[in-house]
Amino acid sequence: MSISNGASDAQVAVTAAQAGAAVVRELYGRRLDHYAKSGGDFATEADLAAERAILDVLRAARPGDAVTAEESGRTGAAGAGRRWLVDPLCGTLNYAVQNMLVGVNVALRVGREVTAAATADPFSGEVFWTDGERARVRRDGDDAELSPSAGSALVDVNLDPPFPNAPRFHAVRLLADPGFAERFRPRVISSTLAVAWVAAGRRAAYVTDGHLADSVHFAAGIALCRAAGCTVTGLYGEPLHTGAGGLIAAADTGTHAALLESVKAGTSRSR
Repeated sequence: MSISNGASDAQVAVTAAQAGAAVVRELYGRRLDHYAKSGGDFATEADLAAERAILDVLRAARPGDAVTAEESGRTGAAGAGRRWLVDPLCGTLNYAVQNMLVGVNVALRVGREVTAAATADPFSGEVFWTDGERARVRRDGDDAELSPSAGSALVDVNLDPPFPNAPRFHAVRLLADPGFAERFRPRVISSTLAVAWVAAGRRAAYVTDGHLADSVHFAAGIALCRAAGCTVTGLYGEPLHTGAGGLIAAADTGTHAALLESVKAGTSRSR
């Protein structure tokens, strides 16, 4: 997929994510080789091929930029001011059993801020994207503004390890909190596509543990939520990427406050 060097960073992110999504869609349902990774995780040929397609776009459009990619690792200068963060197939375990809940994430960090990002859904054809100031979804070539909403009361919770804050915080205790159960309904799709859904109003919030700075999995979704006007903090309300880490991305301040209370309640029970 070609792109002009005169394109904006956001356009490059969208084109790269679309290139990866096209590969993921094309290879869906085929018998694919698995490549073992740590902790029982694995990649498939679709992960690798989608990453190659994304990197082809980035190298053509931004040949001087550094890249951190899920499968091929870091390239370019270690202290580069511009670094692309690439997750070619978020939801590999879903994909491997022919579950379509997956996303393709591409984000650009300039200095300390993510200034452009895109998350593509290979099967709906949607691309959620931001230029760091506005957040949009592209469908059939048309862009519409993302509008967060807590109306669904659906909260996606990441139950996959690692859990660096255990035993102080563990996601399963969040689900068991009576306050959480009274207000919200949990969902687990096991793909950071759900973070983009918070920005789009399809989830009230997303919660995860983990150290997420420069995360190829989360950078795009976090940037989308911020640009859409969501409330985005670490697990205990601290600025993102500080303190305990983790993420609460909520559609509004009320939802965020309620989730903080549930997190704190779970923390108290762990002592």
